[in-house]
Amino acid sequence: MNTAISAKAIPTTALTQEAEIFEYSKAADPITSGATPRIPVKTFSPDLYAAGATRVVPLDLSKELKTDYPVTGPSVLASFVRIQAGESITTSTDATSEFFYVIKGGGHTETEEGTIEWSEGDIFALPGMAAVHHADADTAFYMVNDSPLLAYLGVEKSKSRFQPTLYTRARIMSELEMAKNDPNAGKRSRVSVLLANKNFDQTLTITHTLWSMFGIVAPGTRQLPHRHQSVALDFAVEAKPGVYTLIGPELNADGSIKDTIRVDWVKGAAFVTPAGYWHEHVNESGEDAYVMPIQDAGLHSYLRTLDIQFYLED
Repeated sequence: MNTAISAKAIPTTALTQEAEIFEYSKAADPITSGATPRIPVKTFSPDLYAAGATRVVPLDLSKELKTDYPVTGPSVLASFVRIQAGESITTSTDATSEFFYVIKGGGHTETEEGTIEWSEGDIFALPGMAAVHHADADTAFYMVNDSPLLAYLGVEKSKSRFQPTLYTRARIMSELEMAKNDPNAGKRSRVSVLLANKNFDQTLTITHTLWSMFGIVAPGTRQLPHRHQSVALDFAVEAKPGVYTLIGPELNADGSIKDTIRVDWVKGAAFVTPAGYWHEHVNESGEDAYVMPIQDAGLHSYLRTLDIQFYLED
């Protein structure tokens, strides 16, 4: 870091050339005015990683969000990662939180802290560090990090906030089964589990910026609408035709979503639910469906800006 201080006077013309002043009503709501782009509802197909060379596929909305760095939401970037059997790939990004879900395959990841063994359905979190991922079989990850947040702030990671952490599929499914069988499950808006880390006891989240849920939507059920100010990067873990999410900015008086956008779930696909939009999950298929949203709700929870709201039927 350059800490040199200069006594040289800066010309007034240089000090004022970037200054602007707006009348309040013209700048108080930059989203409505269009200065801040709205986050689109966007789906990313599993075809992006189904075949081909070992690679990272960013789910990039930088054009829509007007940034000069890759983003999927203002403070999060999602990617698909494909690794052919017997090959490896290195990930290294300026981030403080990295999330990896093993869509398929098996292998191990080498980091400065040691090696992590993983298999299909496992989740592991890294605190922003170089990692080499080795695949024993054809492998795919769903990867999310907070690199856009650091890029926006113009900062670099200075220290790790947590250690590499593994959540095995067996443990996740066991906890979810207990939540499903809880006598009060039918009274809850979601049947799901939240992944957390002991270091973040204020936010109860997987990292200090990221939030992760793993949930089930039973056949013939509708999860009532809810909304929050964090952007959701949803991943359809398992779904048959007839499972979908309805998304929209407002509710009708009867609790249905006004001006809905329907996103049909496809196993292995990801989709973006914009911040502040009401959304509900519906399962009209004959089998259980599983969803895994990743959000920047760790950051919002700490800032007290999450503003999560649920529609409750009488």
